[in-house]
Amino acid sequence: MIDLRSDTLTRPTDGMREAMARAEVGDDVYGEDPTVNALQERVAEMFGHEAALFTPTGSMANVLAVASVVAPGQEVLCESSAHIARAELGAHGAISGITMRTWTHARGQVDLPAIESMFAPDMGMYFVRTAAISVENTGNFAGGAILPIEDLRALRTWADSVGTRVHVDGARLWNAHVATGTPLADYGRVADVLAVCLSKGLGAPVGSLMVGSAGAIAEAKVRRKRMGGGMRQVGVLAAAGAYALDHHVDRLADDHVHARLLGEALGLDPASVDTNIVVVEHPDAASFVARAADEGVRISAVGPRAVRLVTHLEVSRADAERAASVLSRLRGR
Repeated sequence: MIDLRSDTLTRPTDGMREAMARAEVGDDVYGEDPTVNALQERVAEMFGHEAALFTPTGSMANVLAVASVVAPGQEVLCESSAHIARAELGAHGAISGITMRTWTHARGQVDLPAIESMFAPDMGMYFVRTAAISVENTGNFAGGAILPIEDLRALRTWADSVGTRVHVDGARLWNAHVATGTPLADYGRVADVLAVCLSKGLGAPVGSLMVGSAGAIAEAKVRRKRMGGGMRQVGVLAAAGAYALDHHVDRLADDHVHARLLGEALGLDPASVDTNIVVVEHPDAASFVARAADEGVRISAVGPRAVRLVTHLEVSRADAERAASVLSRLRGR
């Protein structure tokens, strides 16, 4: 079975398991786990920020990050397909008391004129105030589309001019970095806070990090504990993340090649497949998914007429070629 449902399906490699077994550990609630401390410092430095906080999931990292810049009763603006709006089960409202409004772009891009028109400054007691803009790079439901660094810089300049904050959901920011060559620190500079994931393309079994100022991370550590996210000897998991950073970043380029191969087989312009995610339209997505599974290829329906394919560490070139043959034949029926 070739499983293209998500890049979260990867399993730890032998080398990663060895690193986990050797990890030096301590009690992270007391701040005494040396392996997680080193990982947090390393990732903060990579993005040019003061501090970072390890979390079990990307959704928790996003909830903590957004809450650090948006108070209860305030709003965050984001694109309508954003993960924080669509795929985190309303956590930002349910847990943090935050509301959202959205703009729409076919590829999840920054639409600065739309954002400017939606922005609500502080107008006293009558209107909700826009406290932050959230962008997702790369866009999960936008087919892994990359947000150009020039657009992010323009957003940063505008946000500074009106006194609002910028949150970056960078679960797959590593993919954007590898595909474009843009330094991670450049992505970090456009954000007040960001979240990055280790358990998708990088192949760690667990873990994301919130990145931001020392003050924001100190507050987030309290919120994390309140949410049940205080962890003890978490260095065994942080070691997997450190191994992933050492060994699995540059190889993301292979996933991008395999995704373009799949996209071309399904009738897409390969140039439109930016990274490791392919989203294609099909009149009956559920039926297409079922027929593909019957022939040994697992894919996901992300809407009644849309299917998603995601390449990852455990999908070889031969796997991608076989999946492309199967899916192109089924789609042609």
